[in-house]
Amino acid sequence: MTSARSTTLYLALADEIAAMVAAGTLRAGERLPSLRELRDRRGVSLSTVTEAFRVLEDRGLIEARPQSGFFVRQKLVEPPPPSRPSSQPAEVTVNKRLWDYLQLTRGRQHGFCYAVMAPECFPNSQLQRLMNEALKQSPNLLSEYGGTRGLEVLRRQVARHAMEWGGRLSPDDVQITAGGIEALNLALRATTQPGDVVAVESPTYFGLLQLFESMGLKALEIPTDPERGISLAALDLATRDGAVAACVLMPNFSNPTGSLMSDEAKQQLVRLLAERKVPLIEDDIYGEFYQGRERPRPAKAFDEDGNVLYVASYTKLVAPGMRVGWIAPGRYRSRVEILKYINTFSTPAITQATLARFLESGGYDLHMRRLRRMCAEQMARLHDGLARYFPAGTRWTRPQGSYMCWIELPAGADSTRLLQASVEEDISFAPGPLFSARNAYRNYLRLCAGEPWSAVQEAKLRRLGELVHAQLDTGRPAPSQQGQALFELG
Repeated sequence: MTSARSTTLYLALADEIAAMVAAGTLRAGERLPSLRELRDRRGVSLSTVTEAFRVLEDRGLIEARPQSGFFVRQKLVEPPPPSRPSSQPAEVTVNKRLWDYLQLTRGRQHGFCYAVMAPECFPNSQLQRLMNEALKQSPNLLSEYGGTRGLEVLRRQVARHAMEWGGRLSPDDVQITAGGIEALNLALRATTQPGDVVAVESPTYFGLLQLFESMGLKALEIPTDPERGISLAALDLATRDGAVAACVLMPNFSNPTGSLMSDEAKQQLVRLLAERKVPLIEDDIYGEFYQGRERPRPAKAFDEDGNVLYVASYTKLVAPGMRVGWIAPGRYRSRVEILKYINTFSTPAITQATLARFLESGGYDLHMRRLRRMCAEQMARLHDGLARYFPAGTRWTRPQGSYMCWIELPAGADSTRLLQASVEEDISFAPGPLFSARNAYRNYLRLCAGEPWSAVQEAKLRRLGELVHAQLDTGRPAPSQQGQALFELG
């Protein structure tokens, strides 16, 4: 039972630290003394300091960072507002823009640019050892196809791990693919045909828009809240007349906003689309990058009749070079398997066998705990830097998972021209118009925190903030001739 004196002590300590934050003695982003250091300095019990820190956390003044301690929290910044895209479907023409972007940022894969973790974040040595073991046990893995559906040993492990989020899958419900993009490709081809309208979040992942263009699909961008996800009211209206053939969403940590739908919203989403007979293609690529105590359940966990085609991948999680993804296609299972046979026939057996061993050994779970801690730290440093270096009026998201940040710059900024200026200083990012079929979001950009934070990362973020300031102060910065030629978005 807590005594009156101990209560007074921890509240007094919390108030004292709060006053130092308010006075600027302790600045945003600054590390606080450890619990034990403060205990020894003040001559109080560890429980008193712990309770004081808990009060400060509840007040939103400090935050804990995994394996780093407690830090003064940045002042809460309003996230960007919900999107308001056109209610009419659009022809998708993004491939030329994306190709120009890739040419402009070539050689700058790591940093703020692409949604991929740095090579040192992956268990490369462990995977190499497991691959050697697999080859020693089954030398023919390199000389035989793995079968269209995928190795049963891997499908069994995938189904077992899906139980953690409420998945009720058997190995036969799982189709192995060559990464997440192939899984999305198969899902779209199984549910649509050229000329169909497909509903998506706005903004949405540019790789998905590339698939739309290649398949002759039209994108219907639905208003989306950058924290809570797609507007179910708007989706309800959009699907009433039967014009929408399918819906592709990322309910868990959408790319680029990092939005997370509540379980209640996911249940409503699944029920709505099932009633309208509109298949839901759920991309859960980033679901494993959660920062809370529990992994958020995907919409697939609420699917009762097989209307959800669930897409996931180990590319972002374990090894980009292995290119192993999977799909649980529900009622479209036979169609997806036929399309896989036509598309690539099978996924390399050696990478499947290696991944199966990694999952079975428990190495995957340990690796993901480490990866989530790294992402939390790197995102915290990114948010600290945005607060320090970017102009007043800048707004950004604080996702509960993933390693992406969607940023709204003040009116007058142009992220495409900003990129042209920044690449000359070896700073790259993804400009907002890439995430829209209509070339919208010109004053938005996406930054990724997939690389371990360093003085170099800090300096690049500081310089990027300076470039934003300069653009707003002087108008549109003059891009290089190379930038004009390579990245003209119109």
